[in-house]
This record gives sequence, C-alpha cells and structure tokens, in this order.
Amino acid sequence: MHSICANNVFWYHYAARLKPFSLRERPLKLLVVSDLHYSLKQFDWLLERAAQHDLLVIAGDLLDLAGHADIDTQIVVVEKYLAKLAAMLPVAVCSGNHDLDEESANGDRHAEWLQHVNLEGVLVDSQTAFHDGLMITICPWWEGDDAKARVQSLIEADAARRGSSRWIWVYHAPPTGSKTSWNGKVYSGDTFVAGLIERHKPDIVLGGHIHNSPFYDSGSWHDRIGDTLVFNPGRQMSSIPTCISIDFDAMHATWESSEGEEQIEIPATSAYSPAG
Repeated sequence: MHSICANNVFWYHYAARLKPFSLRERPLKLLVVSDLHYSLKQFDWLLERAAQHDLLVIAGDLLDLAGHADIDTQIVVVEKYLAKLAAMLPVAVCSGNHDLDEESANGDRHAEWLQHVNLEGVLVDSQTAFHDGLMITICPWWEGDDAKARVQSLIEADAARRGSSRWIWVYHAPPTGSKTSWNGKVYSGDTFVAGLIERHKPDIVLGGHIHNSPFYDSGSWHDRIGDTLVFNPGRQMSSIPTCISIDFDAMHATWESSEGEEQIEIPATSAYSPAG
C-alpha cells in the first residue's frame, strides 16, 4: 500500500485499490446507527439528519431476512438509499447477520452484495479509511473459520499500519462481556472480537446486534474494555432509529432514543482528538 497524503481527503483501500473520500477539514462528528432492518422510515430519517454530521456509520443489519420484501428487492432499495446518503457525506457500512446473501463453497455465508456497491463515498466490508490521524477499519460479519481468519488478517494488517493513528473498528456484534452485549439474560456478543480488542487495543469499536442492551439496567449503549470505548446504539421500533453522535470537537458522545438523550465525555487519551 502506498502512502498518500493530501489535504482534506479521506483515503480508503480495498485490496490494492485506493480511492479518495472527500471530507471537510477533519472528521468532527460521526453519526452511528445499526440494525435498521429495512425500516424505510428510518432510512428516510437518515436522509434528513445525516447532513448534520461529517461521517455516517451503519454498523450492520441494513436488510431484514424476515422482512416482507425479498432480499434482492431489499438490496436494490438499500443501495439507492446509500447513493442518496453518500451524496451528502461519506458512509461506512459493515455487514451484519441479516445482510448475508451468498454462501461460499465451504458453507460460509457473506454479504456479497456489499462488495458490489461501487459508490463514491461509501466504505464497505474489509475496507479501511484514513484521514488526518484517524483510521477506520470496516469488519465483515463472519461465519466459519475462513471468514473468521479473514477478519483477523484484516485487523492484523491494519494494526501494522496503524502507527500513531487513532483507530476505530466498525463490527456488527459487540464484544462478549461488555454491557453493550447484555440481552436481558446474559452477556452475549462475540468472544472472538473481545479477544481482538484485548490484543490490539483500538480506541473505539462501533457495533450493534443486541437490540435492547441500551434499555436494560444491566446493559448500556456504551462501555469500556481497558482503554477501548465500545458503543451500541441499539434498536427501537419507531420511524426514528436509536443513534449515537460522536463529536470529536467537543469530545463527547450522545445517545438518542425514545427515552431521551444520554451523554458521556470522551477522554482525549482514548479517542481521536483533533489537532489544535
């Protein structure tokens, strides 16, 4: 991978491919949602709200395997929404367990359709973005040993090129044991990603998957594993999705839901801090 430096440009790689990702001077504010499950009203809300931010993160489950529309139809519609959103701001999308439309010869299911989303300004599975000291790694949903190994290779490759960058992962499942993985009975989530966090210590991990964890007393929309901040916006049955705004200028994160707003401070030592 070649080193490319340009003012006000966000670069990402996929395999040996590099493309520009235009931003304003620096990424100041992220909007994070997950588990939209083909709720078109929630996608419509994103069209109204997203432009207030500098980068939109959709952390998996854009589609709904149990939905009223067939998967091929859902893919066509969601791609149109992604195109509209990308016309307003960069969009980072990882696959979730409801986004899997193909199966490999060894039985691993994956979101093949995302690999064919060829839209300027849209990041998808296995791509990595760089901008002004910030690095964002988009991790695919894994099922099976081969897919798991690919996620591990992606993380290890980005760990080697991280340098002094602040590192954000986008991965659908929360790490096992974190409050963001509480399902009302047990702390579920992904043991594998929990181990990767412990080993590589990213600054922030953005996910979803466990819909109700932010609404339980024993759960939360945020947690900390060592120095890593973990977020899960959750899901609500409404025309407005639960969401998290991460403001790297004010250094705080705000969760919005039908229950109101909650806010936490982001320590400057544990997340991207814009240069003065």
